[in-house]
Amino acid sequence: MVGSVTTRLLDGVPAASVDGAVELLGAEAAVELEAGHAYFRHSFENAVVHVVEGGFVVVRATIPGGSRSVITCDAGPGKLLLPPRPEESVCALEQATLTAISDQALGRLLSVPPVARRVLEQLVSTLAEKQEALANFALTSHVERVRRKLVQLARSYGHVGRDGIRIEFPIRHALLAEMIGSSRETVTRALHELEQEGFLVRRGSVYRLLVEPDAVFEPSG
Repeated sequence: MVGSVTTRLLDGVPAASVDGAVELLGAEAAVELEAGHAYFRHSFENAVVHVVEGGFVVVRATIPGGSRSVITCDAGPGKLLLPPRPEESVCALEQATLTAISDQALGRLLSVPPVARRVLEQLVSTLAEKQEALANFALTSHVERVRRKLVQLARSYGHVGRDGIRIEFPIRHALLAEMIGSSRETVTRALHELEQEGFLVRRGSVYRLLVEPDAVFEPSG
């Protein structure tokens, strides 16, 4: 059986173009990441890009001499992930599986126009998320930084229900602090304020935003 990457990365690709890509991806190496462990560059040497098959991972940058670490990327199922830079590590928030795509395999995938378009769409989506995350640092209010980051996570990993938008991404206070460049204590206070405001409810690391979908997702059409 071919792994879930064939339905994640190739979702929306015409069936006639999928078969060869399925066979190719099925032959690529799988990388298993244990929850809570840090994985460095040497663990990803044989690939130019990875596809997250299952679980959630973050890329953490720790600059020598810096006062704190920063999350530079988050990725859930179907997302593309570059190998970490020398100052970065990859951490699985829960048990995760990646498919490592070699340079040769990527070249063959990109030779199929519908597959190349899908890969480009994923890269464009990732770039848009990076730009939005960087813009968030312009805000001086930590409450607004937290609000905007939660909206961004809801857009990427949210599930709309009758009682709000549930974020299908495990969020701890310390992790959220690394995402927005704040301290854990500041984030805790901001989350309490947002709860009091009626913007969200949370249970452990699970968050539900009490907002209309149009406030998170761009209208279609």
